[in-house]
Amino acid sequence: QAQLVESGGGLVQPGGSLRLSCAASGFIFNRYTIAWFRQVPGKEREFVAAIPDDAKRAYYDDSVEGRFTISRDNPKNTASLQMNSLTPVDTANYYCATQQWFEYYSNRSRYIYWGQGAQVTVSS
Repeated sequence: QAQLVESGGGLVQPGGSLRLSCAASGFIFNRYTIAWFRQVPGKEREFVAAIPDDAKRAYYDDSVEGRFTISRDNPKNTASLQMNSLTPVDTANYYCATQQWFEYYSNRSRYIYWGQGAQVTVSS
């Protein structure tokens, strides 16, 4: 059974940094795209970043470009999201997700497995 487990969320001050991790199991990790989405109550889940199976490139939403970095370690079946220069607007529940293709990487409906989410709160 496929499983994704996020960790590393918490409370951070504006301007600070946080690193989220995603541990995967139950599927062939190095053949799947990994992405991060985020959601705040009352709003749709939105795309943050994605990285394909070979990790040769990464794609970001404009709102996080230059501040967030997505990465993956295929031998360890893990992925990470390094978040820098955080602002209160980044406050959300962050989800790790995976799909077998990369073509529609920002489309949440394409993702078949999801983690339970990790809360990130940016506040002074």
